[in-house]
Amino acid sequence: MEYSKLLHKDNLFLIAGPCAIESEDMCMRIAERLVDITQRLNIPFVFKGSYRKANRSRIDSFTGIGDEKALRILEKIKSEFNISVTTDIHSDEEATWAAEVVDILQIPAFLCRQTNLIVTAAKTGKIVNIKKGQFLSPEAMQFAVNKAKDSGNIQTMVTERGTTFGYGDLIVDFRGIPTMADTCKSPVIMDCTHSLQQPNQSSGVTGGRPDMIETIVKGAIAVGAHGLFIETHPDPATAKSDGANMLQIDQLEGILIKAKRIKEALK
Repeated sequence: MEYSKLLHKDNLFLIAGPCAIESEDMCMRIAERLVDITQRLNIPFVFKGSYRKANRSRIDSFTGIGDEKALRILEKIKSEFNISVTTDIHSDEEATWAAEVVDILQIPAFLCRQTNLIVTAAKTGKIVNIKKGQFLSPEAMQFAVNKAKDSGNIQTMVTERGTTFGYGDLIVDFRGIPTMADTCKSPVIMDCTHSLQQPNQSSGVTGGRPDMIETIVKGAIAVGAHGLFIETHPDPATAKSDGANMLQIDQLEGILIKAKRIKEALK
């Protein structure tokens, strides 16, 4: 995906895929479905899948099928469908070797203040998508973005993913989207699934409100989000990571059609 195309306010693009790379067959099926939907709707698309889940509530939570194996699956998806791919990274070393495969390096929300990680990601020359920490104001994200820009990489994006509310919930302040667009001078993405997480449940497994995904999508587009981030799965109930807040893939097309209509109405 060309970074310059992401800057135009009339554009709408989608970052979507499963939370984690669970298997090649599952990812290929999801990618094929997403490519079909987005091509018919003429929506630029980036496939997302985490090759490793580093932020887990419990030690027995699923973390991945192996870094090398998962990255090779992302590489195959990129090649076979001729699309861009992205994954999250957690260390300087990961930034370097993930950049050999992916087009966009995602900085997780809890790591958005890690200077070395952002600088190393920026120096790969790849687009850097920094997710806003649940603990930060929208205005504070300009300093994270400037770390990448000051390292010589202007190809930055920021993602809103909700703000911590009490001990076990998140809220979305839609004022943050135009605020970050203005202060960060970067495209702003709305993470429509992680923003509906209900973390720190007594079971040690994060909950969620997937029934509200469409509401978050509509609100984000209405206030000027450039893109949408949606984790999706054929059967979220059986997903090995974040199933409680993922979108059932059969529901995606209808939601995107409504998002496009709102985007068109704003022009």
